[in-house]
Amino acid sequence: MKVLAEAFESVTWTESHEQTVAEVPAEDWYAFAEAAKDAGFEVCVDVTAVDWMRQRPKRFEVVANLLSMKDKQRLRMVTGLDRQDPTVASITPIWPGVGFAEREVYDMFGIVFEGHPDLTRILMPDEWEGHPLRKDFGVGSVPVQFKESHKVN
Repeated sequence: MKVLAEAFESVTWTESHEQTVAEVPAEDWYAFAEAAKDAGFEVCVDVTAVDWMRQRPKRFEVVANLLSMKDKQRLRMVTGLDRQDPTVASITPIWPGVGFAEREVYDMFGIVFEGHPDLTRILMPDEWEGHPLRKDFGVGSVPVQFKESHKVN
């Protein structure tokens, strides 16, 4: 990790739950991921996102969990994205298995991964409008009528 820290001065390093966390600026996301793979993080275990809504200056956070099996180390890559244009580079060209996770994040949060080979919905129907895991997504309601109860009007 020392090599990564020296190569990317823009990255902020912290520890969380006994795991190293690299807070990477969005513009360095792809280059940092490429360098991490070259540094021995051969597996990207998962890519996910968090919607911080009004709790942080950057509404969205994309998280990639990396693993070095050889060195028995984990690294969490995190980047913050603005609410108006939640876009970051796809790391699918580096770790092809990440393609499905990035599609899920796109589908559920509306975060765009530039350079993704097939950025389409994966969980919701194609005609679905909106992104269900955004905190401002309306959940709606379904009236429930129980047996033997008074009729709801």
